[in-house]
Amino acid sequence: MCHTGPSGVSDYDNKDSDRPVRRRTGLDIISAVKMPEGLTAAVDAWAETQQLSRAAAICKLVELGLKVAPAAPTSPHITVASDAAKIEEIAVHEIEGLLDPALPADERERRIRRLTEGPPEFSHARIDLPKPET
Repeated sequence: MCHTGPSGVSDYDNKDSDRPVRRRTGLDIISAVKMPEGLTAAVDAWAETQQLSRAAAICKLVELGLKVAPAAPTSPHITVASDAAKIEEIAVHEIEGLLDPALPADERERRIRRLTEGPPEFSHARIDLPKPET
């Protein structure tokens, strides 16, 4: 059964029929922002010069900030791994240029691997290599 309040608006499922029924007025999500007093004053001053409300000014400033901010990497771990791979690729290229071209291919690969991975005696001290499971 649906009851209507004094305004004629349905208050179905409203436990307290004396309270007004809230209607959604727009599609935008409302976000509360906690800012220091000085920053609020600066936003208000900027809003006044732009003839905007505080809410519109905050939206505009966030949009402007997102346009000039560099895109955040999806994951810092992926960035570090890709940087390490690039560095290793450059190192291999440089080492290949220094090695004697007359060396057999397997010896060239062994030397490159030893220089990029380091001697096996120190593999336990490397933080970039996975630790063997014990």
